[in-house]
Amino acid sequence: MIYITGDCHQDFRRFSTRIFPEQKGMTKEDYVIICGDFGGVWNQGGENKEEKHLCDWLEGKPFTTLFVDGNHENFDRLYAYPVEEWHGGKVHKIRPSVIHMMRGQVFEIDGKSIFTFGGASSHDIDGGILEPEGPDFKRKKRMLDQDWRPYRINHVSWWSQELPTEEEMEEGRRNLAAHGNKVDFIVTHCCASSTQILLGGKLYRPDTLTAYLEEIRQNTSFRKWFFGHYHDNRNVNAQEILLYEQIIRIS
Repeated sequence: MIYITGDCHQDFRRFSTRIFPEQKGMTKEDYVIICGDFGGVWNQGGENKEEKHLCDWLEGKPFTTLFVDGNHENFDRLYAYPVEEWHGGKVHKIRPSVIHMMRGQVFEIDGKSIFTFGGASSHDIDGGILEPEGPDFKRKKRMLDQDWRPYRINHVSWWSQELPTEEEMEEGRRNLAAHGNKVDFIVTHCCASSTQILLGGKLYRPDTLTAYLEEIRQNTSFRKWFFGHYHDNRNVNAQEILLYEQIIRIS
């Protein structure tokens, strides 16, 4: 079985047995995929007591937890995990059965092919990105806090790796081409530019990643595309599905 859900931001209560009773019939050969903003690798100083408890709790679940990265991840730590091969694609194993599916990969799971590509632009940064070592950091932070303007701090709450490198995008193109540009499912955090317009008109700005995903959308045959990021549960069209708290079965 394969289930899929949206952003967690380190809140994994939806995977309790009470809310997700389907897990009673699952094993480690069954999977739950999170569409980005996993948040389980976040603490700046390394894995603290709370983070360890949460990841160990997920590891203790009967199923295997998979996730693509979102924009709210500690990429310094996430990318420090060793890269391993798993089901045909590259991963970081946070625990033996808590696994980050890297960008531009095609995984073969339960007889289904799944293309993954995490990342997204942070929208809640009206106050900008602050440099913690900057000479006026404290003054800027104090002013933004007083004005209630959202901001991020570089390598503390924001990372440039939220958007992909050209190498990651090219690897995605190569891996899709090797599969004849045809997969069963696409799992991302944000969505293609045209899909984003359907969601919010001009509310969301296109960027390098949404343009890349638009290229994928135009050139790849797929059954369903699942994504998160926009904090809603919505069937955008017959093929593209936005997920937040919902957990749905796809296989």
